Amino acid sequence: MEEGKPITKNVDWMVVLIYIACLGIGWVNIYAAVYNPETHSSIFDLSNNAGKQLMWIGTTFILIICILVIDYKFYETFSFIIYAIVIFLLVVVLFAGSNINGSRSWIKFGPMSLQPAQFANLAVSLAIAKYLSDPAISLSRKLKDYYPILGIIALPSVLILLSNETGSMLVFASFAIILYREGMPGFIPAIGITSAALLIISLLYNSWYISGAIIIIAGIVIWAMPVMTRRRGGLMATVLIAFVMISIVFGVDFFMNNVLQKHQRGRIMVLLDPDSDPRGIGWNVIQSKIAIGSGGFTGKGFLQGTQTKFDFVPEQSTDFIFCTVGEEHGFVGTAVVVTLFILLISRLVVLAERQRSRFARVYGYCVAGIFFFHFLVNIGMTIGLMPVIGIPLPFFSYGGSSLWSFSVLLFIFLKIDAQRPFTLSRG
Repeated sequence: MEEGKPITKNVDWMVVLIYIACLGIGWVNIYAAVYNPETHSSIFDLSNNAGKQLMWIGTTFILIICILVIDYKFYETFSFIIYAIVIFLLVVVLFAGSNINGSRSWIKFGPMSLQPAQFANLAVSLAIAKYLSDPAISLSRKLKDYYPILGIIALPSVLILLSNETGSMLVFASFAIILYREGMPGFIPAIGITSAALLIISLLYNSWYISGAIIIIAGIVIWAMPVMTRRRGGLMATVLIAFVMISIVFGVDFFMNNVLQKHQRGRIMVLLDPDSDPRGIGWNVIQSKIAIGSGGFTGKGFLQGTQTKFDFVPEQSTDFIFCTVGEEHGFVGTAVVVTLFILLISRLVVLAERQRSRFARVYGYCVAGIFFFHFLVNIGMTIGLMPVIGIPLPFFSYGGSSLWSFSVLLFIFLKIDAQRPFTLSRG
């Protein structure tokens, strides 16, 4: 920090105000989710989740002050060291972690618990930003430059998967956004999207019918293809693409039965047919949709949610916190929450684009991508558009680890952005 200058100088206050608004609305809705009309416990009562969340919010502001005090160069210089520390914690949790809700991903410190997987996004973001800050790295021209990035992402992914935290691992898919921004060819994410679409279609229809359709489409493409294009590799490329697509279609059976666990298969099937297991795996989604739909336009009112009071929706203060917003504040309340996230993510992209150094730009896009993925999937799963994978809604869901990780992730970028006027351009 420059001597004599406040730590908040040049900090983007629009992002800070959105952050505070999210914290406040989230805290109030956590209280609504755990409120019991028979006990009438206070929102400040440390025996309920709302009181505990307030304590986490207080410690978070201490973390934010520390982040703003530390020199912005620290985060780039020690990126790989921070990454190594988080990897170490992910290894430790496999052997000494506590099992909570079937996931061995928590380290206990007395009455407190810390989930290292929540900080993996921060570590990977810093490591990728540091790696891509090298001017010699070119994702648009050198295939070998992808190998270190894949390694940076794969190592924590495997460790998190071993601790049975599939949701936290899937968040790494958000890094495709920054890789595309930094030069990754468009056909790579296109392949990923096409594969996902084929996976869903294959679950709905007979594999032989789909394969036949692919062959017919490929035949039409080849027939309509100019002769010169066929001779220049167009024919072979079309045949190869068709072969890969058919392999994916027939690989769905193996993937569903040999790779995914039983509860994961169930969640996918419930997504395709919500009524397939209404009292089992489909219960959460069905009750979630009922809660949100019952809120109508303006909601039932603060602390008046019946679905909340009778615990119809499990995990309502964590993964399904959006249900409380929808039931008690209706369409108006959910629109406010969605607008806040759209403003936050849009502003982060604007800040990332104005950075002078490549490290800052890449890190900013990583932050925006992570928030976008959590926002999209969490809200999507509460309304039945995404499978239930158990990831929190940033700043809204109850939990100290998630609040700390999202806040640190965000304010490191705000600290780096605040020093932009003093940063030399480095790509």
